[in-house]
Amino acid sequence: MSKEVIVVRGNNTLAGEVQASGAKNSALKLMAAALLGQGASVIRNVPDISDIAVMSEVLQRLGAVVDRDGHAMSVDTSNVDKFDTPYELVSKMRASISVLGPLIGRFGKAMVAMPGGCQIGARKIDMHLVGLESLGVEFEVDHGTLIASTPHGLHGANVTLEFPSVGATENMLMAAVVAEGDTVIENAAREPEIADLCEMLNSMGARIEGHGSSSIRVEGVPLGDMHPCEHTTVGDRVESGTFLVGGAVTGGPVTVRGITPDFLRMAIVKLQAMGCDVECGDDWITVSRSGPLKPADIQTLPHPGFPTDLQAQFMLLASLADGMSIITENVFENRFMFAAELMRLGADIALEDHHAFIRGVKGLEGAPVSSTDLRAGATLVLAGIVADGHTVVHDIHHIDRGYENYCEKLQALGADVERRAE
Repeated sequence: MSKEVIVVRGNNTLAGEVQASGAKNSALKLMAAALLGQGASVIRNVPDISDIAVMSEVLQRLGAVVDRDGHAMSVDTSNVDKFDTPYELVSKMRASISVLGPLIGRFGKAMVAMPGGCQIGARKIDMHLVGLESLGVEFEVDHGTLIASTPHGLHGANVTLEFPSVGATENMLMAAVVAEGDTVIENAAREPEIADLCEMLNSMGARIEGHGSSSIRVEGVPLGDMHPCEHTTVGDRVESGTFLVGGAVTGGPVTVRGITPDFLRMAIVKLQAMGCDVECGDDWITVSRSGPLKPADIQTLPHPGFPTDLQAQFMLLASLADGMSIITENVFENRFMFAAELMRLGADIALEDHHAFIRGVKGLEGAPVSSTDLRAGATLVLAGIVADGHTVVHDIHHIDRGYENYCEKLQALGADVERRAE
């Protein structure tokens, strides 16, 4: 199959309404959690993106039956009889490592290839392993495969994470819910996707309290008490934030529906600081702008801080602001690879360690660019919309990992974008 590109003809137009898809970073983990239900769970509001297809294949390799009907997905894990995931799938997507916790919970053992995925940082899984070891899991690595066992069973523990890692929190939760005794996770990740996972696990019979805070308590239950459930995925805050930045950079107004504003609290604060008008309802956010963009200082931090997954989008805003902005990346070490592509369009950016110094320019000019990762790719399309002339975005498979019908949604907002063979 020929590779595709996205061709953008700059028209500086984005206005209207768009519906947020289900959260990628939640749905993937909800699918993994279905392994603990030992039956057919139904997950609604599942985005139609390539990462979901990869996770479906991972589960099918384990023996699950996965069926989609639009945005509803049935994951029947009744006949799951394998506990090993192959490298060719795990290497496509780091989130595959999230089957580690539920496999350990279900079988007391797991074999998972060491993860690959996008190139935005090493994102080592040491914290996953340290946390699970405290629950009684023993690990060895054999020819690139992580082999987990529980020779003395799973037991509760008090664990303090070195860093509020989302993945480590999720894997610990999915093992701890069926461990003997109570588990307390301190310095736990507080992302909305963590809370969503806990809500589904509780619907399956788990006993979790404190999700959404930095201290999560789990009262272990027998595996046999876990059962299938129905659950609806929360809206995708990063996709929503991307479209809101589109409204900010063009002037809008752009309204995103199907998203809880509190999920984007810090991003909204920064949009307002940069000269945008923001209105919020129970499940919608509108962004517009009539004056010039103002510079801002932004530091990425775990939730409820500014999300690293919106750093590229705000770098675009800063590149057109009236003055000097500084963005500090505290979560991933290689996330500034995107800056070189934005500079191809005329942005004025200087990098120093984990700081980006962005001096606003009057305008951008279209050019061929390449997606360096998922969020960078989506942002380059937005940059093309406000740039003068044509922009061709290559390596758009990154965008397909996390954005459903991205071009179609932008077209509905008035953008002149199209996918076509390279």
